[in-house]
Amino acid sequence: MTIDIIIAYVKRYEFGHEKDFVPPITGIHLAAITPKKHTVRVFHQQVDSIDLDTTADLIALSFFSGFAPSAFDLAREFKRKGKTVIAGGPHVTFNVEESLGHFDAIVTGEAESAWGELLRDMEHGDLKRLYSGRPCDMKDLPTPRYDLLSNKFFIKKVMQATRGCPFTCSFCTVPTLNPGFRLRPVEDVIRDAAYDNFPYWWQRKVVWFWDDNLTINRKYIQALLTELKPLKKWWLTQASLDIAKDDKLLDLMRDSGCIGVFLGIESFDKESLADAHKRQNRIEHYKTAVAAIHKRGIAVMAGFIAGFDHDTPESIEEMADRIMEIGIDVPFLSVMTPFRGTPIYHELKKEDRMLDKGWEFYNGYNVAFKPKRMSPEELLLSHRVLWKRSFSVWYSLRRILRGLLTLRFGAMCLSLFMNSFYMLKRIRRNYPVDMNKQAVAHWKEYVPVETMLYV
Repeated sequence: MTIDIIIAYVKRYEFGHEKDFVPPITGIHLAAITPKKHTVRVFHQQVDSIDLDTTADLIALSFFSGFAPSAFDLAREFKRKGKTVIAGGPHVTFNVEESLGHFDAIVTGEAESAWGELLRDMEHGDLKRLYSGRPCDMKDLPTPRYDLLSNKFFIKKVMQATRGCPFTCSFCTVPTLNPGFRLRPVEDVIRDAAYDNFPYWWQRKVVWFWDDNLTINRKYIQALLTELKPLKKWWLTQASLDIAKDDKLLDLMRDSGCIGVFLGIESFDKESLADAHKRQNRIEHYKTAVAAIHKRGIAVMAGFIAGFDHDTPESIEEMADRIMEIGIDVPFLSVMTPFRGTPIYHELKKEDRMLDKGWEFYNGYNVAFKPKRMSPEELLLSHRVLWKRSFSVWYSLRRILRGLLTLRFGAMCLSLFMNSFYMLKRIRRNYPVDMNKQAVAHWKEYVPVETMLYV
């Protein structure tokens, strides 16, 4: 059986990306756990043209809510051509009834326990409508199919060592989608990290851990990094702010090749952090925490969210200066997005504050709810002001220069590349898409106009 796995996408910037940095792990992991008797292709709609005239027997789509419109369009077109179309991923898991209306079958939860069963049923002509995946024990997982990735991705070696997160942030689907906190055997992770069949040196050198909180289990991370050290890789991941208090761990991260760590800082307001269920973050410790990580020459990436109930337009716009003050190397700036399956969604729904917006508004850069201390329009505008200030030439060059002076070579390269990436967007006015203005027009780039059934 021939299978096309498609990771759906909707453009998030006016002109798209100037450079596509890193792929999600989903498609190449699903391809890896597919029995070898099947032929698999992987398409990332972000970079690949979709073969609408494919001879594949099965089309498998995965997507999160912001990209659902594109996935639905593709499903309609493939089904019009007589193809069997199935889907899974975060959006499908939390929107079962809607998804059943678009696809021949769906997989909720984690795919490992359900994928093989679905393929067997498909071969026998007995495809069920709904398959419920169970949490995976993370043992004996194969190396992702890096060979199926487009060369348009700058970094290719994405991998996962852990799954889940012990925290329950109000805006996050992970505790429900990936319950508990599970660990892959260290030897399996090292095997994947050692994979080097890539054309460019940086693709062989860089390991991107696609984990939600890699360092939370100290015994495990120490064992993993000790084994990773001899490989002499550069690696980056997501972690909690508490790593800044663990000198032994920070030293081991440095010695094993860590070039960057992403921290979910989210806000500079105590009430907002309480609303986010992130009481472990202490605003007064931000600057010293960043300094402790910088002391090891490691770059600090950090996420910030605009739209908490205690936010105002002024407090959001002021974040640009505060982000610079605490020394963040690469900021990631999003709008509060109430995904289904999160506590914040249920709160807003209960308070009748959800807006009647399409899924394209759930891309992290648009507003799908009624803020408490401003209008939706004011929230969007203040976020755009924050984005433009943060990635101005002045602030971007200051971050790059600081990196040249304080970061190790690999981390400095990360800071230089990512700040240049966003600064170029700012110079070109390649701003995040306002879906109020472009909610439909850009979809024609992914499905030919003559085949779009909703126009």
